Amino acid sequence: MHKILQRSLQIILLVLVSILLLLGGYYLRLKWQSSQHLSQLGPEAAVLEEDGFVFRDLNKNGKLDPYEDKRRGVDERVEDLISQMTLAEKAGCMFITMAGIGVEGQLSELPRIDDFFSWLLPANSSLLIDKKMNHFNIVQSPTAMEMIRWSNTLQKAAERTRLGIPVTIATDPRHGAVDVMGASIPTPDFTAWPTPLGLAATRDSLLVEQFATIARQEYRAVGIHLALSPMADLATEPRWTRINGTFGEDAYLSAEMTRAYVRGFQGDSLDTNSVACMTKHFPGGGPQEDGEDAHFAYGKNQVYPGAAFDYHLIPFEKGAFPAKTAQIMPYYGVPIGQDYKEVGFAFNKKIITGLLRNTYGFEGVVCTDWGIISDLPVKPASAYGLESLSEKERALQVINAGSDMFGGEMQPQWIIDLVQEGQITTERINLSVKRILKDKFKLGLFDNPYLPLSNTDLLNQNKNKETGIAAQQKALVLLKNDAEVLPLKKGLQVYVSGFSDIEAVKKHATLVDQVEKADFVLLKLPEPFEPRSEYLMERFMKQGRLYFTPEEKAPWLKLMKSKPGIVVFSLNRPPIIPEIAAASSALIADFLCSEKVIFDLIFGDFSPSGKLPIEIPSSQHAVEKQKEDLPYDSGAPLYPFGWGLSYDNNEVE
Repeated sequence: MHKILQRSLQIILLVLVSILLLLGGYYLRLKWQSSQHLSQLGPEAAVLEEDGFVFRDLNKNGKLDPYEDKRRGVDERVEDLISQMTLAEKAGCMFITMAGIGVEGQLSELPRIDDFFSWLLPANSSLLIDKKMNHFNIVQSPTAMEMIRWSNTLQKAAERTRLGIPVTIATDPRHGAVDVMGASIPTPDFTAWPTPLGLAATRDSLLVEQFATIARQEYRAVGIHLALSPMADLATEPRWTRINGTFGEDAYLSAEMTRAYVRGFQGDSLDTNSVACMTKHFPGGGPQEDGEDAHFAYGKNQVYPGAAFDYHLIPFEKGAFPAKTAQIMPYYGVPIGQDYKEVGFAFNKKIITGLLRNTYGFEGVVCTDWGIISDLPVKPASAYGLESLSEKERALQVINAGSDMFGGEMQPQWIIDLVQEGQITTERINLSVKRILKDKFKLGLFDNPYLPLSNTDLLNQNKNKETGIAAQQKALVLLKNDAEVLPLKKGLQVYVSGFSDIEAVKKHATLVDQVEKADFVLLKLPEPFEPRSEYLMERFMKQGRLYFTPEEKAPWLKLMKSKPGIVVFSLNRPPIIPEIAAASSALIADFLCSEKVIFDLIFGDFSPSGKLPIEIPSSQHAVEKQKEDLPYDSGAPLYPFGWGLSYDNNEVE
């Protein structure tokens, strides 16, 4: 027995040593690759002076080239730069993917034990120097100071490349009041706001523009130049996981909010103070068959049983395009039963060139959604309709369709090969690269991409924080208020369940640990969904059922049978809650607002005014019977679109 144990320990030790050696070898290999990449960087750009103006000699030739001269027009600067670029440099411009932020604002070069993303993402130097890419989107949430330092470090490395082309940094939304994976990237140094669906509940387009203006200032303060938003999709299918990123199910409300959002981020035109918007997802995600999401093959079909394809174009026609959105992202989905080829939208020439370019006259950048060509660590490639093609052949279809950039990809060699093989002309590549470079020049990145460390003073200013809180207050929707039970009197005894910020309620009431001692139960519901885990990304997306199981409902109904219940639920997707609504004394729809704001509403610090931007269905049968592409068509909804009460008991419609 002793010998067996000794042998087992030896085997375990051998395995551990082997693993450590492999990891050590892997680490040393990455470190060597990083040093090789960084050794290819040239000198910093010298400063040139002419007629009292200061310029950067980005190509280090000792003279002022047109693309370095900020006095010249954008088109002239673009033409000059294009003439100096190699095919590899042009190809690199056409790709954007996720990049890590290094510790204390340094380049992200090596994986770290304390940083999950550093193991999934390539080294900054690999993308910038080896791939010659200069568009990155960030997914981590460091401090503002770290983001500023990293931006400056990255831009300095970009300056030392052959032509000194600066980096465009992009992000998904970062201004959520609550950290929810897949809905908002937590960024504590930014002001806190409700979800886009909550902004739509305010019905206040001026407030949306004010939000976007503040978000723009905070983005630019830390070096973010491109917003991967807004979502102009319509929430006509209640089971769709991405509803909370939309402005609801009404096309005209969505158009108004989309227009205000883009105006706030970009201004009247794209300039050095702007953040460019990549409005998504043309020609409108949302009508997903059975509510399944097109990130995954089981959700690839977009269906139009109500013949409402054109209805989903309205937020673009009357919102994004009039506001001059700089960029557009098509969705993953396949249009079923329409006069379009049944392939993913970014591969679809009749959608991109025919509808977007020719019909609507869109001249800006079209960027694919992330990972439609090759597999990502979090999901397989969404190459719907082209699964049998190679990655390079899929890339060819994207270019032929009329798209310009590849999201979530980092293989410029595809473009190099396609041009060298004669399958794509240099003129076609130049067309896309010109569109891409125009935005860089308009945003002022070629002239000065660097940030003062004092920019942290621009973040989370009190006046902006107060505006964000006011938006959260205005978003909350009071759905039910039996016998005008709300607002509750302060000083009552309350039993709280489902809330995380328990301390916040103590401002208003006495917290008790037994329901029998309470005057009221304050209950916050989780979100109903079906857990899925085949792919990593599924773990972050709430999909499937909208109803609670009997086992899930039982304890909540028991609580409300004991004492009157004030029920709050986060409206990410509309839950099916007829029994819970009936058992409650008051019912509130929340849009991922802070719990402090919710408690302030319950105890009367302000009166609710929000209106539902989507219906709350009455049953699973009603959900299954409604048509995926039509708005407000759920039979006898529990609460209709536009419903909302105030404390004077006047319906808000």
